[in-house]
Amino acid sequence: MKTIYFDSAGGASGDMILACLLDLGADLKTIEADLQKMVKDRFSIEARRVRMNCFNGMRVTVKVAGHGEHGHGHHHHRNLNDIEKLIKTGKLSASVKEHAVGVFRRLAKAESKVHGVKPDKIHFHEVGALDSIIDIVGSCIALEQLGAEQVACGPLPLGCGTIKCAHGILPSPAPATVELLKGFAVEQTDEPFELVTPTGAALLTTLQNIKRTPSGAVLERVGCGYGHSTLNSRPNLLRAFLLNHDGKSQGADSCLVMECNIDDMTPELTGYLCGRLLEQGALDVFITPVQMKKNRPGAMLTVLCSPDKRDEMLDSLFRESTTFGVREYDVRRTVLPRRLETVITPYGKVRVKIGSWKGKGITHAPEYEDCRKLAEKANVPLRRIYETALAKFVK
Repeated sequence: MKTIYFDSAGGASGDMILACLLDLGADLKTIEADLQKMVKDRFSIEARRVRMNCFNGMRVTVKVAGHGEHGHGHHHHRNLNDIEKLIKTGKLSASVKEHAVGVFRRLAKAESKVHGVKPDKIHFHEVGALDSIIDIVGSCIALEQLGAEQVACGPLPLGCGTIKCAHGILPSPAPATVELLKGFAVEQTDEPFELVTPTGAALLTTLQNIKRTPSGAVLERVGCGYGHSTLNSRPNLLRAFLLNHDGKSQGADSCLVMECNIDDMTPELTGYLCGRLLEQGALDVFITPVQMKKNRPGAMLTVLCSPDKRDEMLDSLFRESTTFGVREYDVRRTVLPRRLETVITPYGKVRVKIGSWKGKGITHAPEYEDCRKLAEKANVPLRRIYETALAKFVK
């Protein structure tokens, strides 16, 4: 499975995203041909290799006939319906259409909240210009060409000061950009520039479908996309890492450990919380007796979960327990590949779980639920069912 991870050293815009995807290997001629079938105006995408700050990368410039570079001659104030119609009637794949329309819808929703009007009443200015449409749709085409099924993004840097746009003088980052980046990791800088544009924010926040890259993924290529600004303390650079994960590593993955100390909950409430966390997808939940301040006996509740379950686990820990804080840290675990085999006992069928290491089964255990049901049905000790199933499997 291929994953693209965007790392923003100095901003993110539509042309920077397209540039680093082209640098990764997306085919410019095919992208231009597909886009030209979608729009009436004649245009060209100039992808030029540049060297800045000792790095080689790509810089993209869109030229629209009669509009000059970046298509900034006369802006068509297109609304969401205009742009959706343009995309949907184009000869693009269903996936590209879905992603591109999703980007514009997310952008319209952010703009509508900022301006206090319905999304279908929003008139895009800069983003409605042809070059921005080309950047967005072109990036979606490039992503499909590269075969990326997963997209992740690191923290995005924010500029400061003010910027000039069609709405006048606005604070940086622009209000629509701030709205788009809610819930995503950012870092403040002292750069007096618009580092992340609404187009860049809409693309990255719409396309991102995982929060972390898969553990054990192999880095295949890196693409660098430069913007058109000269920043004070960092390069105006966006990088895209193309990673591949075949899922064949020896069960290695990354997990999140969440833990908290509790000394003022009844055992019944703690037991309910443990069960709830497991129902929500926790990989493991356990209690460790601890001695707390002032010699108070307490318990440390530990939860092991996949990183994408973090918010759900955190919500339950705070809502269902009395803790005032939760510790979190990443761990790496190695899990044995598992398979099930069924054995026939005098009491019925029991599945046996087998763990393999380096291609050989090294550990096995009867499934508890199978044993429990047979023990209750036959009115015999659970231990007898367990030992009988184990003996049948070993033979």
